[in-house]
Amino acid sequence: MVKDLNRLVEEFAENVAAQTEAVKRGDAKTGNKHANRYTSALKKLRSEGNAGRDALAVLLQHPRPDVRVKAAAFLLRYRTAEAKAVLEAAASGDGMAAIGAVMTLKHWEEGTWALDPE
Repeated sequence: MVKDLNRLVEEFAENVAAQTEAVKRGDAKTGNKHANRYTSALKKLRSEGNAGRDALAVLLQHPRPDVRVKAAAFLLRYRTAEAKAVLEAAASGDGMAAIGAVMTLKHWEEGTWALDPE
């Protein structure tokens, strides 16, 4: 089970990074393919409940800001303090990760965030 969770976490991280690179190249089709893949990995992680969320939480320390921000966005309800810290740090930067962090925090503060339903 742990091995499967780790594989799903790797799949999530790899596809978030690949989507970012595709978007930077202007390749929306490939970006969407990678978004579908990381979304699929996320759904499988969520199906494992808190064990899946705990596995995903290791990405809050990932070296790539886009991966950290995407993981934090999906972990806000479950790991609020840690996820908000990641998002706030990224929001002060620039690039796609910063934009994602700003928008996620905005939705969280407005009460319209709904990325990880109970």
